This record gives sequence, C-alpha cells and structure tokens, in this order.
Amino acid sequence: MTTIKSPQSLGDALRSARKHLGLTQPQLALAAGVGVRFIVDLEGGKPTVRLDSVMRVIDALGGVIHLVGLPSSANEVSTNGQ
Repeated sequence: MTTIKSPQSLGDALRSARKHLGLTQPQLALAAGVGVRFIVDLEGGKPTVRLDSVMRVIDALGGVIHLVGLPSSANEVSTNGQ
C-alpha cells in the first residue's frame, strides 16, 4: 500500500504504477478519458487537478483509494456519538 500525503506523492505513485503497467502517458490518458496534459500535470504533482479526473486515472490503472482513520459512513459517525 502507498501512503499519499501530498499532490507530489500522488503523482509519483501514479507514474510508478503507469510505468509498471508498461503504459505511456498518451495510452493512460486514452484509457482514463483525460488529456495527456492532465497526466503530465498529475504526475508532476500539480495541486490544482480535478478530483473526478484523478479518480478516472486511478481506475484506469486498476487502483482504488482507501481512507484510513476516517469513519466509513455517516451512520458510523452518528452511532459513535460524534
């Protein structure tokens, strides 16, 4: 599992995953339905990228996001009295 704490660490992780899968930036952009410039910016750690597009890229790479340390649902928050 990779810990992501900054846009740069997200970009680094996604670049590594893309290269591990043998994909070029244009191939990943096509698979994710985003532009090549978006992939370049994302891998470069640009903090202003769109979350919906980031999610499409992660999905195209076969990844998922797991949040650790946060409640899993609104019900969990209300039942814990928080």
